[in-house]
Amino acid sequence: MKATTLFLLLLLPIFINAQDLRLENASFEDEPQDATMPQRWHSCKKGSTPDILPGFWGVYLEPYDGETYVGLITRPDGSYEVIGQKLVAPMKGKECYSFSVQLAHSNSYVNYNIPIRLRIYGGKSFCEKSQLLCESESIKNRDWKKYDFTVFPKVDYDYIILEAYYAKSIFVPYPGNILIDDFSVFKKCPRADLGIPIANSSTF
Repeated sequence: MKATTLFLLLLLPIFINAQDLRLENASFEDEPQDATMPQRWHSCKKGSTPDILPGFWGVYLEPYDGETYVGLITRPDGSYEVIGQKLVAPMKGKECYSFSVQLAHSNSYVNYNIPIRLRIYGGKSFCEKSQLLCESESIKNRDWKKYDFTVFPKVDYDYIILEAYYAKSIFVPYPGNILIDDFSVFKKCPRADLGIPIANSSTF
């Protein structure tokens, strides 16, 4: 009996970890270059040409993790950048997941210098924005800051989509930027409600 109990205890972390989701290239590692998609990520919108930073367009903030990170922008013509990837395993519907990501803003991203926010969607197919899982506040911090999220997918999703979008308080398109690095593992958590959570930070 003791041997069986010990065996089950040793297996428990494996079962728990198997429920977690990991993004591929979660820190956007690649050769620094402008208008280039990081490995394992793909464009989800015409004109979505993110920059692998630092070293371009006046952005020289050191990465939080690894050697590079990604920069997404919004434009005054109403266009904005959206990228995504297929998950290694589906995000299960009616489950709760918690995760974090490092976000920052650059005041010297050529002329795209106004703070914007990050929206994260779940999708059933390539680049389909089926459900808005969560969104950040307008990111104004110039150094890296960890933002924590809790999400509640309504159904199973095979894709995750990251969208740069304008601040809620501004009603005309404008040139802005957001810097993204180091997505954590998506960990299963107890379900609480079915709202659209916001990152746990200060004001918008």
